[in-house]
Formats: sequence, C-alpha cells, structure tokens
Amino acid sequence: MAVSFANLNSEAGLKKLDEYLLTRSYITGYQASKDDLAVYTSFSAAPSSKYINVARWFNHIDALVRLSGITAEGQGVKVESSAVPSAPTPDVAEAQAPVAEEDDDDDVDLFGEETEDEKKAAEERAAAAKASGKKKESGKSSVLLDVKPWDDETDMAKLEEAVRSVQMEGLLWGASKLVPVGYGIKKLQIMMTIVDDLVSVDTLIEDYLCAEPVNEYVQSCDIVAFNKI
Repeated sequence: MAVSFANLNSEAGLKKLDEYLLTRSYITGYQASKDDLAVYTSFSAAPSSKYINVARWFNHIDALVRLSGITAEGQGVKVESSAVPSAPTPDVAEAQAPVAEEDDDDDVDLFGEETEDEKKAAEERAAAAKASGKKKESGKSSVLLDVKPWDDETDMAKLEEAVRSVQMEGLLWGASKLVPVGYGIKKLQIMMTIVDDLVSVDTLIEDYLCAEPVNEYVQSCDIVAFNKI
C-alpha cells in the first residue's frame, strides 16, 4: 500500500511527516528512492528546523539530488493538496524541464536513462572517491534494545557476552544494564549506535541476535527506542 501524506506546506502536514520520519531515514525502504523525490519536490520551501526529522531528511535528499540524483524506484507515495513550488530549485527544475540541446552536458534527468556523459561523470566521481579513501557521509542512529533470556536459569553474563560478540561494520555496542522482569527473570537492556546505510536493526535481530549461536541464550529482542543522531 502506497504511503500518503497531506499538504506538506501546512503545519499539520509537516507534523505528520516529522512523526513518520522519527524512526526512518527515508520515505520507504532503506535507500533514497523516487518516493523521497516525490515528497521532496512537494515542498514550496525548505522546512523549518523546528521539525527536526523533516529538516534532517530534507537536507539529506537535497544533497543527494545535487550530487548524484536519485534513481531507485521506491514503493509508491502520494502527496495530497501540496502547493506547486512557484520557483523550484535549479536541480528540481532540471528534473522537470525538457533538456535543451546546448545544455546536454550539464542537465541531469533523474528519471531517465543515463547518457554516456553521465556514466563517464559517475565513473570519475567513483574513481576520485576511491583514490581519496573517502566514504559517503551517512546518518547514524542510537538504538535501545530489550534482550530477553529463555528463563531464570540463563547465565546473563554469557548472554551479554554473546550479544556483544556480534560485530559488523557500522555497529558499535554501548552501555547496558539488567532489568528485573518478574519471577526471578531479568532482561538485558543494551544501547548501540549504528550507521543507517550499513546496519539494518531488523536484520541484526533476525539473522544474528536470534540465530545460532547467540539464540542459545537469547529468546527474543525488542526495539525500545530508535533515535537519529
């Protein structure tokens, strides 16, 4: 089912989008797509910084549009009753307007096929990035997990050791504590910091924390809090 938003140039629309982006980096999925571009182009001006999550997302998509464009298809999104921008940014105008013959080298069609010049430019950017050893900037999130043992006989020290043994690029384990649940059972609450583009919390839980060998100690995991940094 397509995601739908009301007028994003109104207080009510911005508030809804801000709440929606509280636990998401993108409108749909785990990478920027045409869904993000559809919402991005519905703004008549940059959103107020008081909508923290919207402002973070808008600035990120704005940078992607200016740097390399967005081509992932997305899942479909509807933006209702949004005002049409009277003076779109140069990048958005380029995505919407026909390409003039004399500007073939500069304009980028975000929805069409890549031209030979665009492919060459992309290859040059990739080569330059590789040569400099720099990686694309990515957002980070702070996540609080509840990790539950099988029973009151589970060794919680070994449980925490098993959890922390899970290592991957973009994952950093933080502080932890044991919280009483009842009937002599305690759960582990543990913080972690993740790089959004590198770590999926759902995949981490399903494929690592609730899979062998960690599931010898861990019965289940729940996300208690998920905040962008």
